[in-house]
Amino acid sequence: MIKRSTSFALTFVALFVLSFVFLAWADMLPEPIDPAGNSFETPALTPSDTQSADTPIRIVAKPIGLDKTVLNPESTDVALLDEALLSGTVRYPQSGLLGVDGTVLIFGHSSYLPIVHNQNFKAFNGIQKLKVGEIVSVYSAGAEYRYAVTGVRLADAEEDVIELPSVGKHLTLVTCDSFGTKSDRFVVTADFVGAYAL
Repeated sequence: MIKRSTSFALTFVALFVLSFVFLAWADMLPEPIDPAGNSFETPALTPSDTQSADTPIRIVAKPIGLDKTVLNPESTDVALLDEALLSGTVRYPQSGLLGVDGTVLIFGHSSYLPIVHNQNFKAFNGIQKLKVGEIVSVYSAGAEYRYAVTGVRLADAEEDVIELPSVGKHLTLVTCDSFGTKSDRFVVTADFVGAYAL
């Protein structure tokens, strides 16, 4: 009888540990709560809080190890935009802002050359590996805006049009495909899912 109880207990503990490991791997564990009953998750912003336009300053996509500065030049001059890309990713000046309806368009370089002295030439390496449903976070000075990926495609910059919907809150990421022709671009689209105060 004791042998059966011990076997059952060991099986139960093993299943519990395996379930915990799987939930942690899938990022499905509940947020911890402190003894006072407060959640450690930053509170979501209310709809009225998200109606003011925010400028993006950082972009993060954990599934591909992306964590880069976002610059916000005011001019659409190609030479000035190219210069800004040397320091990080860039929000296209005529695209949307965070927290309001519109599409935030952020673009960056990608390069798979073995030696790259300026790491910003690799800013958007791997965005083509993002999968539908994965989260891309864009930060302003005071909030994190989360977007769920809705699509990833290869586009020809000379033929394809990148649509920037003005209804709803969207994010579009664009980079070049250094393995293809000079006009190939990877385009990632994502829809807003929530905002969190920092």
